Amino acid sequence: MLNPASFDFPVVYETVEGAWVENVVRGDPVLEPAFIAAARRLVERGAVAISSTCGFSIRHQAAVAASVNVPVGMSSLLLLPALLRQLPPLAKLAILTYDSKFCSEDLLGLDDPNERARVVIGGIEGGKFWHDELKRPAPPTDVAAIEADVANCVARLRVAHPQIAVILFECAAFPIVAPAIRRIARLPVYDIVGLCRQMMASVP
Repeated sequence: MLNPASFDFPVVYETVEGAWVENVVRGDPVLEPAFIAAARRLVERGAVAISSTCGFSIRHQAAVAASVNVPVGMSSLLLLPALLRQLPPLAKLAILTYDSKFCSEDLLGLDDPNERARVVIGGIEGGKFWHDELKRPAPPTDVAAIEADVANCVARLRVAHPQIAVILFECAAFPIVAPAIRRIARLPVYDIVGLCRQMMASVP
């Protein structure tokens, strides 16, 4: 998400004051006014749609969407209900997340227990990229480490859940390895970059 080459349209960025990986991931509620302020600054600078660089920012989806007059997609997790409806009833969806310990039920937006039973969650916590992102400042992105951690996580989940038919990346750093994971897993992979492209294709 931080690489402008990910998109074929101009991108502008704002930093959410006080937001670091650890407090965004764990869901610090005091950050919400700063998310709103950053969104409003983006609109003032000409943004026609807004997203974020962390899927855990879905906690602020409602507040940010209510504060601006442009489409808001804070997380790829917004795709979850629609993706489940695209699958056969016995198929499962795997969420690949930066840290599964904090990918809690409230982030999924699923009220139906039958739908929730079709979702499995795996994280890369403890891996090299996970450790790198907790540093201040974070070192340059190690793409090989992300690919290895994500591929290993997918393999573990598929052993435990052979019914997995689609993968959804929560983490906004994972799209850089999406082509590799599609090739390795031979499964559809969805992510925040795809959601952003969809939003931008829909605005005037």
